[in-house]
Amino acid sequence: MKMLLFLVLIVQPYVYAQSSRDEKPLRIGIAGLTHGHVHWVLRAVRQGDVELAGISEPNRELAGRLMDQYNIPMDLLYPDLNEMLTHARPEAVTAFGSIYEHLEVVKACAPKKIHVMVEKPLAVSLDHASQMQGLAKKHNIHLLTNYETTWYGSNHRAYKMLINENRFGDIVKMVVHDGHQGPKEIGVNKEFLEWLTDPVLNGGGALMDFGCYGADLITWLMKGERPVSVSAVTQQIKPDIYSKVDDEATIIVTYPGSQAIIQASWNWPFNRKDIEVYGKTGYIFADSEGIRYKVAAGKDEQHEKIAMREKPYNDPFLFFAAVIRGKIGISELDLSSLRVNMVAMEILDAAKQSAKTGKTIFLSKEKR
Repeated sequence: MKMLLFLVLIVQPYVYAQSSRDEKPLRIGIAGLTHGHVHWVLRAVRQGDVELAGISEPNRELAGRLMDQYNIPMDLLYPDLNEMLTHARPEAVTAFGSIYEHLEVVKACAPKKIHVMVEKPLAVSLDHASQMQGLAKKHNIHLLTNYETTWYGSNHRAYKMLINENRFGDIVKMVVHDGHQGPKEIGVNKEFLEWLTDPVLNGGGALMDFGCYGADLITWLMKGERPVSVSAVTQQIKPDIYSKVDDEATIIVTYPGSQAIIQASWNWPFNRKDIEVYGKTGYIFADSEGIRYKVAAGKDEQHEKIAMREKPYNDPFLFFAAVIRGKIGISELDLSSLRVNMVAMEILDAAKQSAKTGKTIFLSKEKR
């Protein structure tokens, strides 16, 4: 039996790679081009990882700029999403407009049985997220949320050591740091900056833009558990640049036996996406490149560089295609899953309420 299991584990990546070569790439539609992360999917199209069915984007100047950069013919451009869905007939859609537009994408796609992947966070508000969840369940489509941190091999190694192997004892505290110097400071394109700094179209500032990473990761590490309470403080450290939204946010999330602190900022001196997790006996830190950990007092700290994960677990679009075509299953507790991201939205929604009222928000016991 052990030998059979070993052979399955060895052969499985080859079987996936072989089947991927034998079938056509997933036909996707792109809903919107204003999100700066859209280069991710456009590169996937250029590399042949996915087939582009069509793009919906009303801003023809922006579309022309990007489509010229990636050598995409302009006859694949549609001015509106419904027209693109009707004429291009994609198997799936990836949303790269404002976060506010995510609901409209799901409203258009779900009744047509078209699967959707949105860029983080899932929605602009808990109300929008609940509507999206209802549509996805009613029409039986996959609705995934894409985070850069989902594809870090280091985060998955940390999860294995923390949860599967219990190397550090029960989790007591998590601290997540995410952000950069600020969207304007790092030079994001004007179309992205316009809605990213709009409290309606983005749902907030740094709290939504980078707080979502922490909300997703801690919910995953807590195996989908909903927190007891959420407290948050936001600031406008640079009101001359970000006059309508927060640029600094600290969120404290409590569970019966542990606490998480999410530090989301447009004021870091450099880009960062990293997490510290403290167990009862040791700790592990993970960033995009690797991990460092200490299993117990008196032990030396260990450092490891972690390689990228195997296909399709190293790329959002290969993963999306594999899920849709039934090549792999997606757990309810996956980082991209609807269940995990609904809890993440509860955390973000409570954080916004807390920052506005100055009060700790206690979550109801009712599950979503």
